[in-house]
Amino acid sequence: MELIPVSPPKPVTSPLSYLTDPERMDALIRAIADASPQTDDDGTFPEQVFAWLANAGLLSVTLPGHDLDQRLSNTAGLLQLLKRIGSGNLAVGRVYEGHINALNLVGLYATPAQKQTWFSDVSDHHRLFSVWNTQAQDGVRIRAIGSGRYVLEGAKTFCSGSGWIQRPLVTGELLGAGQTGWQMCIIPTERVKPIPQDASFWQPLGMRASVSYKLDFTGVEIGEEDLLGKPGDYFHQPHFSGGAIRFAAVQLGGAEALFDATRALLVSMNRTDDGAQKSRLAEIAYLIESGNQWIDAAGRKADDWLLRGSEAGRIVAYANMTRTAIEEICLRVMQHTERSVGARGLMRPLPFERIHRDLTFYLRQPAPDATIADIGQYVLTTETNAHALWH
Repeated sequence: MELIPVSPPKPVTSPLSYLTDPERMDALIRAIADASPQTDDDGTFPEQVFAWLANAGLLSVTLPGHDLDQRLSNTAGLLQLLKRIGSGNLAVGRVYEGHINALNLVGLYATPAQKQTWFSDVSDHHRLFSVWNTQAQDGVRIRAIGSGRYVLEGAKTFCSGSGWIQRPLVTGELLGAGQTGWQMCIIPTERVKPIPQDASFWQPLGMRASVSYKLDFTGVEIGEEDLLGKPGDYFHQPHFSGGAIRFAAVQLGGAEALFDATRALLVSMNRTDDGAQKSRLAEIAYLIESGNQWIDAAGRKADDWLLRGSEAGRIVAYANMTRTAIEEICLRVMQHTERSVGARGLMRPLPFERIHRDLTFYLRQPAPDATIADIGQYVLTTETNAHALWH
């Protein structure tokens, strides 16, 4: 697929400029949105867009000393950034969120030497990270072969950014070396054997540009320095389930994109005086604003409760409520925008059709029923009144 050049955003002058300059950030999001139709394909990755994100300093924005330093109370700001990128392109937002997730896990569990290496991969070399955990029955095992070396066996599915992620964080069952359990490792892709890709696995309704193939890691050999944390660290709460607020923020960006596309179409059709359209757009506006309040509160509360050090269950429950609320908000926004634009708005090359497909697919996150059950379990077993549950 031949890519048509899109005007890039202006070069960054400091790592903070895009976050402190709304006009510059708006221009970046518009450029991402304008480039989106070119990569709406099962095998085309938005490389150009990630070069822009690197140039804007946004690949390294959560590293120590940067504007959204993950060691500090910056979660609400990070969620707003994820939402903005998702509003430009949900597939880009998905891959970017995976990059941020991987760096968060490095910050939590890596040794000082590993942090220096992996953070340098981002800040100095603009390498992309991701987290690949999903698998089927042929999942990954990490087998010790002696002398601090390990060989991988098995495959992962839904590997977003397949072929373009230089530092994938892969999980698997650790076997040997006196330890067992679910182990994280970060694979230096340029230093291992080629990793076969099954592109036929990826034939989705939407999110096509995330190129989430199935990858077979059998025969990939790594060293002790490539293992991240100890067996079981990946599932530690509240970081495992609490991270759901990040993908919820990206999803909310998709709802904002639908709002903007719907309003633009109504203006172009001179339908702004229609009473029914006014009512629908009003409801969409307050739904989206309620979503903003959810992610802002989730970010602030997560930071506050983490500082207290004993609020893991509370953080997970609130994160589960946030992802559930955002899903319902997005579904209602999609329904109202469909009715507003009608069949004409669902036709290509208008952006609505692609955004709608992407959001429909991205909303299908794992275990929604179990998530709601977990919220109920928390509130039923917490001996406090409704007001004090979250305050």
